[in-house]
Amino acid sequence: MNWMAAFFVIAGGFFSLVAAIGVLRMPDLYTRMHAATKAGAFGAALVLVGAALHFGSLRTVVVAAATIVFFYLTAPVAAQVLARAAYRRQLPTWGDGRIDEIREPRDFVEESRGPKSEPGEE
Repeated sequence: MNWMAAFFVIAGGFFSLVAAIGVLRMPDLYTRMHAATKAGAFGAALVLVGAALHFGSLRTVVVAAATIVFFYLTAPVAAQVLARAAYRRQLPTWGDGRIDEIREPRDFVEESRGPKSEPGEE
């Protein structure tokens, strides 16, 4: 059982390392958040599973399971809130960001019609 716990802890440490490297190496805030939430959540879950296997008590298993559920419920919400704040502050994105799925549909319609003209002007 200890070798399984060690495997999960090492695998969790690897995924956490990948998340940390992703946060350092990714070019913009949005991709950094993706690396931190995806790989970081999975790495933390693996470490908690390894701890639950190692200690083996019912209390440890319940606490580890509750922590994993809490982490998977809160990490995406936190990332979405941070991304929304970054979008509102108009932080630059990496690459060619032509598609903007957050803007209101009316903004697209007004943009496609061109500049507004006053009645009677042509």
